[in-house]
Amino acid sequence: MDDAARRPRRRRRRGAVWCAGLLFAVVSVVVGCRVAGTDGITPVPQLLAFLPWLLVPTGLGLALTLRGRWLPGAVWGVALLGLLAWYIEPYGKDRTLTGTPVAGLRVLSANVEFGRAADALVPVVRAEHPAVVFVAECEEHCRATLLEEVGAAYPYHQAVAASGSRGSLILSTYALRGTEGVPGTMGMPGAIADVRGHPVRLQLAHPVPPLPGQVALWRRELSRLRAFAAAAPHTPTILAGDFNASQDHAAFRRILDTGLQDAARLTADRTPTWPARTTPALGVQIDHILVSADRFAATRVRFPHLSGTDHRAVLAHLTLYAPRAASGRP
Repeated sequence: MDDAARRPRRRRRRGAVWCAGLLFAVVSVVVGCRVAGTDGITPVPQLLAFLPWLLVPTGLGLALTLRGRWLPGAVWGVALLGLLAWYIEPYGKDRTLTGTPVAGLRVLSANVEFGRAADALVPVVRAEHPAVVFVAECEEHCRATLLEEVGAAYPYHQAVAASGSRGSLILSTYALRGTEGVPGTMGMPGAIADVRGHPVRLQLAHPVPPLPGQVALWRRELSRLRAFAAAAPHTPTILAGDFNASQDHAAFRRILDTGLQDAARLTADRTPTWPARTTPALGVQIDHILVSADRFAATRVRFPHLSGTDHRAVLAHLTLYAPRAASGRP
């Protein structure tokens, strides 16, 4: 084959190498931030949410390296695949609790998208009988609907009364004492529940999403949730809602560092919760139920579908354990 005939093939190989290098460079920036424990700046926080799906461009890049016969690129791509595979595994470690079980309770968290899924939430609540229900984006009509339809079974509630996405509601079968909640752009009510004589802190989470231009605000509101989680380390806590963050966001993992654990971790489940139209085939898990790792065990977690909202709900079966008695010196 003469040189003129080889030129198009060489150009195709160079094109494949350039495309592979570009794909690897983008993925490397995102994975590098994950390794460094930072959320970076736009577009890194947005891409971190979809970290598991970066396997697709990485795999495409590897195919292009083979086409371009680029050995260093192949090594680069395999290294990226290894890191992505490592981080796809759900975070944290399982804990086997020992002691006296106090109560078994189901907890349901749902973002009803401006109240549109309130009617769809009612039959789920009636069928599952959760002891506590966290409802984000529950405006006036949503709140009235839920109190009318299931209020008899949930005589205790705490709400932020507001329109649109700013309204939120906590329903409980246990007696509640209202707290100030966590300040934020959208309503995040809080309460203390009396669970068979044991105080349990309840807090709804709904920070703003990390859209371009408001990443700093997103980070601040997640930091406030972290401060809440760290404020009473010896009181059992349930922090649930739409966090607008996944396990691959450093700001979310800092909340877990306070001693909370995602109930979904106990079943090694990374089922996506948003956007509901494409889950579970495609999406991210940004709705969570976090519990005190030393006081709660989770036996099952499910993700019910609700029509009218772009989020799947989260339903966790929990067991509250009594605190272990402090051992004194003889």
